[in-house]
Amino acid sequence: MLPQEIIRKKRDGARLSAEELRAVVHGITRGALGDAQVAAFAMAVFFRGMEDEECREFTLAMRDSGERLDWSRAGFDGPIVDKHSTGGVGDKVSLILAPLLAACGAIVPMIAGRGLGHTGGTIDKLEAIPGVTTLQSPEKLRHILRSAGCAIVSQSQALAPADRRLYAIRDVTATVESVPLITASILSKKLAAGLQHLLIDLKVGSGAFARDLEVGRLLARSLVRVATQAGLPSQAMLTDMNQVLGTSAGNAVEVLEALEVLRGRNREPRLTALTLELASELLTASGLAETHEDAMQRARRVLDEGHALERFAEMIHAMGGPPDIADDPDPLPLAPSRIPVIPARAGYVRAIDTRRIGLTITALGGGRRMPGERIDPGVGLAGMRGIGTRVGPGEPPLCWIFARLEESAHAAQLAILDAVELSEDPVATPPLILDRVRMDDP
Repeated sequence: MLPQEIIRKKRDGARLSAEELRAVVHGITRGALGDAQVAAFAMAVFFRGMEDEECREFTLAMRDSGERLDWSRAGFDGPIVDKHSTGGVGDKVSLILAPLLAACGAIVPMIAGRGLGHTGGTIDKLEAIPGVTTLQSPEKLRHILRSAGCAIVSQSQALAPADRRLYAIRDVTATVESVPLITASILSKKLAAGLQHLLIDLKVGSGAFARDLEVGRLLARSLVRVATQAGLPSQAMLTDMNQVLGTSAGNAVEVLEALEVLRGRNREPRLTALTLELASELLTASGLAETHEDAMQRARRVLDEGHALERFAEMIHAMGGPPDIADDPDPLPLAPSRIPVIPARAGYVRAIDTRRIGLTITALGGGRRMPGERIDPGVGLAGMRGIGTRVGPGEPPLCWIFARLEESAHAAQLAILDAVELSEDPVATPPLILDRVRMDDP
């Protein structure tokens, strides 16, 4: 099976067999396919897509490209659960949700990713914390889970290694927005992680891959269908990404906001509401709560009483971070240049090009433009105002920019002003949860 012939076949719109797909995955894993061939395959799939059976076989081949975690002999009392977000701007939900679920009795081995395209990555955010090591051995992962109940770690070389390489190439070849490739990337890791329940937070809007509900539902159905057919009960929630989630976007700034939520201070309503809703769905699906109402009450209680903060601090310390992050009033340094963004005229925020906000953070140094590029954890945006809020002279700033250099801060200022559309009349806040997808849906 010559790689170029398999690529040609997909390029021309033909269906690939399970053997051909496994040959591609083997070539990606072992290096038999060069970067140009991997990029060409990704581009062919981007334009030609995959049938349902192709996508499932490709996902399973990606899963089987490395080791698979088995928790059956680990002695855990709670269900093994996880949430995955398809990526957005300012999405720090995982930093709050994982310890919250752990405090409710779940075991959360969350294998997270780095920034992809204009979207932020949970691993990049965690690594903004001094000392934290996100790459953990299976033995150390079990130790962290026993002590904290949750662990947010990066993908190891041994876990779905084909995805690790393909993920990096997709990031820089404009092939991120492909339903089959997204499905295989997400689920290969989740299936290899030995989960019992998975909830997918599928972002829809200007800051997401899925710009509209039709595309979002297509991807959600693909993820739920492939995961369930592979033996992992799953459901998806489609949520709004037409504005920054919370009030910050970057790496260190998002960790600081997550800590504020865990501490019970400055809880931005949409971020808090989404976190609690996701927690309630997983607690109910995994049997830790009988009804959605019971699950919501339990999640609110462990958040308000500080139990989720305790689990977060235990996780961070077990991963090499500071032991006092829960109590430290200023745990992370931010970039020194801090300037406000204030529109020239007053008005209500009507629309935000959230993708452009993400690209602005990348331009500041908070994201990658090529594989392996180091990022600056201290740059980003804070105090971001949402749709429906009033901004302008005499009002709070649209946001604050943290940058290394004044020149880059001013360039970001212009880009953000250009990304935000104002209205003279009041604007309603858009809904947060747009739809839900389950396996038994028509």
